[in-house]
Amino acid sequence: MADLLLVGWLPTSEIFLRALEDSVPKVQLAQMSEPDFAGIIILGGAIEGGEIAVDRGEVSIYSAAERVTKAFELIRKFPDLPYIFSGFSGRLSPKGISEADAFKQLVAEQGLPDKNAHYENQSRNTYENVILMKHMILELGAESVKEADATPKPWLLITSASHMYRSVKIFQKQGIEVIPVPVDYQTGNRLRWGRFDLEDGMQNWNKLMHEVVGLLAYWITRKI
Repeated sequence: MADLLLVGWLPTSEIFLRALEDSVPKVQLAQMSEPDFAGIIILGGAIEGGEIAVDRGEVSIYSAAERVTKAFELIRKFPDLPYIFSGFSGRLSPKGISEADAFKQLVAEQGLPDKNAHYENQSRNTYENVILMKHMILELGAESVKEADATPKPWLLITSASHMYRSVKIFQKQGIEVIPVPVDYQTGNRLRWGRFDLEDGMQNWNKLMHEVVGLLAYWITRKI
């Protein structure tokens, strides 16, 4: 009974997940303009590539669809900025097309500009995202700096709010400045004290523990 209460009574998971989602505050992009940025980075984790996309000829999007929709919004808003989508698959034995190739297909289907599109389609986790993108980030960032004494511009980083803290730490460890654009929030400003939902509770705990384990593993291996 206590286990069901811990999982299903939403405030028990929301209070910790909300703290994680709020650990990296939102930046007011409305107060900034295209020349302030070097480009846009979109981390994978929201797209179903693999065999299903090949068999059905359609790309499916997970519950973290805001990673994709926010990317589309910013690509339209800043058409001259380069953007990089990073991700192969989070599966242990991935088959079929990569997330990056699936995103490329979505870009074409949406009629979005692709002249500044770049893709990294080998990474299977957040650390590999950063490491395998780093050379592209540095090269494209250098192109955006025209004055010899100018400092590199930061990149806009799109990922889920619960995943943002770990992502930012990895980029910082690699000396890459990013401006967080968190999406896919699972908690609100108020705890839902009267709500009991085993499905929502399990999803919250799963997201929370995934990040806690990831942070601990990356801290032990000095990746953050």
